Amino acid sequence: MRIRPDPGLTFDDVLLVPRHSRITSRAQVSTHTRLTPEIVLKVPLLSANMDTVTEAEMAIAMARAGGLGVIHRFMTIEAQQAQVARVKRSEGYVVERPVTLALDAVVGEARRAMAESGIGGLVIVDREQRVAGILTRRDLLFAPDDDLPITGLMTPLERLVTGPAGIDLDQARRLLHAQRLEKLPLVDEAGRLTGLVTAQDIVKLERYPQATKDAKGRLRVGAAIGARASDLDRARACLDAGADVIVVDLAHGHSENCLEMVRQVRGALPQVPIVGGNIATPEGVRDLAQAGASAVKVGVGSGSICITRLVTGFGVPQLTALLECAEVAHALGIPLIADGGIRTSGDLAKALAAGASTVMLGGMLAGTDEAPGATVSRDGQKAKIVRGMASLTANIDRLQLERGGDMDPGEWERVVPEGIEAVVPYRGAVSDIVQQLVGGLRSAMSYAGAETIEALWQRAEFIRLTPAGQVESGVHDVTRLG
Repeated sequence: MRIRPDPGLTFDDVLLVPRHSRITSRAQVSTHTRLTPEIVLKVPLLSANMDTVTEAEMAIAMARAGGLGVIHRFMTIEAQQAQVARVKRSEGYVVERPVTLALDAVVGEARRAMAESGIGGLVIVDREQRVAGILTRRDLLFAPDDDLPITGLMTPLERLVTGPAGIDLDQARRLLHAQRLEKLPLVDEAGRLTGLVTAQDIVKLERYPQATKDAKGRLRVGAAIGARASDLDRARACLDAGADVIVVDLAHGHSENCLEMVRQVRGALPQVPIVGGNIATPEGVRDLAQAGASAVKVGVGSGSICITRLVTGFGVPQLTALLECAEVAHALGIPLIADGGIRTSGDLAKALAAGASTVMLGGMLAGTDEAPGATVSRDGQKAKIVRGMASLTANIDRLQLERGGDMDPGEWERVVPEGIEAVVPYRGAVSDIVQQLVGGLRSAMSYAGAETIEALWQRAEFIRLTPAGQVESGVHDVTRLG
């Protein structure tokens, strides 16, 4: 047994010391950073892989804002794969795998396919995957019967304009404009479907200049897996759908279960970026890096709805964990993700100054429109439900998913939760939250005289606060209006 001589510190225990700055405008600083050595983000923010935070809608919004969303794993493999695919289809110069229907399909099938995929049009193909027509939501609008054949409603091949496989963006834009088209199927010499360009996707390319995109112009997205035998299949399925990074997600990431899963994914899928975690010590960083992790997630017990520290007595205050882990991570070239404890843009700045490359947000985003948590009313105010992924109901749901059926009620008593369920205020669009956080970060970087996040690591100086200093840091000696 040993006791460390210095107390662990978290964000409220310190301030950053202002430095001489040559920065005259917040626009001069760059918030570009690396999620992994392979993936660059323009905004250092991730949405947490929690079932009340990140599914496709959140991941799309985060990527458009310059960050990235990680699709949670508390669903079937097929459902998670579909969520990833929905993000990848949402934007891109070319939709490489357009949703198609067979020629003999009926209206009801078309409506279901559009609803499940969140799209407004389908390419109709024959048995050899040759394009036969296009069917849009507008074509179905007043169709009275779900059993009607789609062939009578679609735009047939003889009235379609198609483009060649390999068409470039400027050519596609000109063709769409000249023909006043919304959708341009791409075909090979035999007339087989190779992709789809839509006017809406080209508009999106120009509307979100900060967006996190892959080499094909598609939004980037992460997918979380666990450490069960089936999770290697989960990783493969998500990668097949286009996932850009796999997050091996365990509450105790410095365990052999997590290390072994990272090794397995690295061995089976050698090119994929892998995030491992969560950990709270330099040894955890080193061991995950040696196992094959491309980046490491730091944070044990620091989340707003996590009670791991109360239940187990284990954890490291988040600022100390980041400072200690950063020394090893920077030496190894492994980016750190600060996961948990962020409540303000000042906390975001402190986490990055301590050595993190990105920050993962859960509770801060759970109240937004894009979060999948249920909306409720509390004291006449709109709110949304958020739950920790080690909460009682999350544990029960996960066990039932793994078993494919209900649990015996007596088994509920043997579940020891390490998270809670809660409500958070409704916060509107996630883009507004990101804008406020990034604006605060830009101001913080100007106070440090740091034009980049890497420069912030070098120039940051922390000063500890007394309780009186903490009081002084907040609103005091006034009465708030409203």
